[in-house]
Amino acid sequence: MLIIILAGLLLAFSAPVLHKWLGKYLYVPMALYPLSAFVYFLTLLPQVLAGETVTAIYLWAPSLNINLHFYLDGLSLFFALLVTGFGTLIMTYAGGYLKGDNLLGRFYLYLTLFMVAMTGVVLSGNIFCLFVFWELTSLSSYLLIGYKHAKEESRKSALQALLVTGGGGLALMAGLLLMGSVGETFTISDLLNRGSLITEHNLYLPMLVLVLLGAFTKSAQFPFHFWLPNAMAAPTPVSAYLHSATMVKAGIYLLARFTPVLGGTDAWQYTLMTVGGITTLLGALLAMQHKDLKAILAYTTISALGILVTMTGVGTAPALQAMLVFLLAHALYKGTLFLVAGNVDHATGTRDLDFLRGLGRNMKPTAIAASLAALSMAGVLPFFGFIGKELLYEAALGATTFKVMLFAVSFFSGMVFVAIAIVLGFKFFWQPTATPTPLEHHLAPALQLPPLLVASVGLLFGLFPAFFVTPLLRRAAEAMLGVEQLFELALWHGFNLVLGLSGLTMVLGYVAYRCSNRLHTYAPRLNPLYKMGPQRLYELFLTGLLKGATSITQRLQNGYLRSYIYIIISTLIGLVILVLLKKGPVLDLSENWREMGNARLYELVLLVLLVPALLFLFRTRSRLTSIAILGMIGYSIALFYILFGAPDVAATQLLIETLTVVIFVLILHKLPEFKFLSSRYQKAKYMAISVLFGGVMAYLTLLVKQYPLVSGLKAYYGENSYLLGHGRNIVNVILVDFRALDTLGETTVLAVAAIGIYAMLKLKMDNEH
Repeated sequence: MLIIILAGLLLAFSAPVLHKWLGKYLYVPMALYPLSAFVYFLTLLPQVLAGETVTAIYLWAPSLNINLHFYLDGLSLFFALLVTGFGTLIMTYAGGYLKGDNLLGRFYLYLTLFMVAMTGVVLSGNIFCLFVFWELTSLSSYLLIGYKHAKEESRKSALQALLVTGGGGLALMAGLLLMGSVGETFTISDLLNRGSLITEHNLYLPMLVLVLLGAFTKSAQFPFHFWLPNAMAAPTPVSAYLHSATMVKAGIYLLARFTPVLGGTDAWQYTLMTVGGITTLLGALLAMQHKDLKAILAYTTISALGILVTMTGVGTAPALQAMLVFLLAHALYKGTLFLVAGNVDHATGTRDLDFLRGLGRNMKPTAIAASLAALSMAGVLPFFGFIGKELLYEAALGATTFKVMLFAVSFFSGMVFVAIAIVLGFKFFWQPTATPTPLEHHLAPALQLPPLLVASVGLLFGLFPAFFVTPLLRRAAEAMLGVEQLFELALWHGFNLVLGLSGLTMVLGYVAYRCSNRLHTYAPRLNPLYKMGPQRLYELFLTGLLKGATSITQRLQNGYLRSYIYIIISTLIGLVILVLLKKGPVLDLSENWREMGNARLYELVLLVLLVPALLFLFRTRSRLTSIAILGMIGYSIALFYILFGAPDVAATQLLIETLTVVIFVLILHKLPEFKFLSSRYQKAKYMAISVLFGGVMAYLTLLVKQYPLVSGLKAYYGENSYLLGHGRNIVNVILVDFRALDTLGETTVLAVAAIGIYAMLKLKMDNEH
């Protein structure tokens, strides 16, 4: 599994180079990668179906329990096959859809990076791996949504998706850390067996809220649903892959994975059922009000995600089984319909329903794929969507709480899905018309075959569910429930109540379709209701955040170094004084006064040099004089180091002072005009903070001397620096070996800063040319 991840990363960053070599055939190696991963996961299918789990652990920081850990069970394998299988088709489709795009290599870099991240999410065996890959999905989706960066809409939508899902990711990080701390392990497989320990802890509620925020933001649940329709600014392959089959399902996977850990409580059940139910109804209502194909698909996706969350909240075996079946059915038909929408837009130049008619005549493969997917979406026999709809109705009717509400939500969404399916699969393809929409150009096979293949799979799974999907979905359900399951999928269960309700859904869905034009007429009148919705609240929050940041920046980042130092030192002094006043130790100065009486003559001479120099520094208005005085102060401090037996530190101090004076003198004429302190108040303020800072640091130094820290660390460094670090200079060994990670972090910061400076200089030079 590690090879799958590393190979994907390598291929992703090689995509721009491969594009130069292969041109339009770049899709071949890019599609072979997910296909190879799909085949690899298929080879693990027998083990997983036999009830085994596949794990791989690569130690990194075992003392901190931070390792690269992969864990594959039925649930992970189900999602991994979905990600890689659908990814193979999307990679092929993208090659035809973006044919001739100069930035195709960059697009494949982003898309492959996302695929690797999503694969890592479902394979992660510990919460650190999960969080890293989780955030990588947010970053890569940001790049994909903003792929058409020249358009303001794309940039704005990408930023919105990043802020919403990234904010949820931060909440998730806190929740996962709490979970690991309470469960006393960061390994997911161990956490799955400690559900009672976590749910009975007093931190359970904060932990639950944080984890749910991460899941709800990623899976576009109310009130965070608004980012998903806006993300449709991305190219169609992105919408088909991220926003129907994979990324938005990451939140569902998170809920499913941690159902044994966090589920089974009233807080879990009521929260998921409430949020999921609201999201289902809202998505269905909004879908009926739009005429843009991708907008309709986006809102029906939100509604479907709400159903999945609702069923996860119900938590019974039938509900979780229905959730898994509906998740697969939705991925198949919605992925197909997104590809169909892309084909229609590609061929006609529009996605508006008012301008689309009679396309079945000239786009037969696409029209057939749309019809097959729409029949599955409507839940028509014998498609896989029919099985999913029946299981949803059975789970709702069999629930122990809120049975009526659950059924009403499921039934209403099913009715809307039927109405939408008629529009997408029949209206603008097969409805007779004398003036069919003309095609700007015909579609290549790479655009027609993927949707037709995915739609056919939906029919195949419906005809033979027991052979293809039942065994794997049973193991996935067992991973959520923790017990053996009797999981049998069949296309026909005879004439019963659920079948009658399914037929009623079809009839009322057709009625809703017939009334859709009237709804479109009244839809603009509902716009005032959305002015204070979540989208508007997000905009107000972002505007306020930017204004607040600007105001604070103008006050603090005013361009004067002395102001920055003043703020930093004042904050430090305030925090230190606050701690000392609350519970600080008391300093006994009697011994220090006696030592002052034993001061030697040369110490007093250095003190006499330092104090007048400092006073004169405050009064001078000459830069050159200031530099000279600072150098004299620095050399005097170096003499103190020598006198007190620290020649290495003194040498460092002398070198720094010499270089500082030389460099300052050399660049003195390059600096802008110096703005001296113009008022007595400013002079007094800076003098006071300087004296206070000196006094606080002296007080802390004396405290440390009076209350020395009892630690074996100093002895450990002294004993092991040569033996473990192979160095005689203890300070160097500490920096290079014992604090290697810290040094690496500092080096990384410098490298990033250097890259940023280089980029700005290069940009300026390019603009000048």
